[in-house]
Amino acid sequence: MKKLLAVLTVSGVVFAAHSPTHGWAQQGSAPEETPTAAAEIGKGAPDFSLVDTDGKTHALSGFKGKYVVLEWTNFDCPFVRKHYDSGNMQKLQETYTAKGVVWLRICSSAEGKQGHYAAKDAAERAAKEKSKATAYLIDASGSVGRLYGAKTTPHMFVVDKEGTLVYAGAIDDKPSTKTDDVKSAANYVAAALEAVMAGKPVEAKTSTPYGCSVKYADKK
Repeated sequence: MKKLLAVLTVSGVVFAAHSPTHGWAQQGSAPEETPTAAAEIGKGAPDFSLVDTDGKTHALSGFKGKYVVLEWTNFDCPFVRKHYDSGNMQKLQETYTAKGVVWLRICSSAEGKQGHYAAKDAAERAAKEKSKATAYLIDASGSVGRLYGAKTTPHMFVVDKEGTLVYAGAIDDKPSTKTDDVKSAANYVAAALEAVMAGKPVEAKTSTPYGCSVKYADKK
């Protein structure tokens, strides 16, 4: 039985009915382009530095010894809205940052494309939705998104205390925009965090990401 049941790309939105898959090469399709990812499950998460909405620079290597979640985001994507309008993402952020997890929201939307906001405006939007993330990072060049092979919003990554990438893929197993689906969804990110924090192996190391395509800058 095929792991990936269906993928349909329409107007920059990826819908995927899926079950967990193993192996980075099996991640979902690229809606606008295929980022060349250096990130690989079971290996060191690629280091990067990005500036947040307050002008502070955050380097992944600066969080050595901490669990880190990377959340690719786009305020205007209905799949992202599903998780924020329902309060699901904020609850996850609050639950795990309280346990010492660093939660980084990353926006790789290029200037002039959906989801890109100036730092001040992005900060206001994040505050309005009561985001509990550690920081909102701006990646307008798309360099970090491509480094990780981020394809959709949301697209989630979990890094353990040793800096190893232990999960990459969807936030859960309900690829829809319906807020009601959050209640019955199996959350892959929470499962990965609970496993590594308990010293256990992550069962579902990858899954096919679903959502809106990341709005990368056009190739020159």
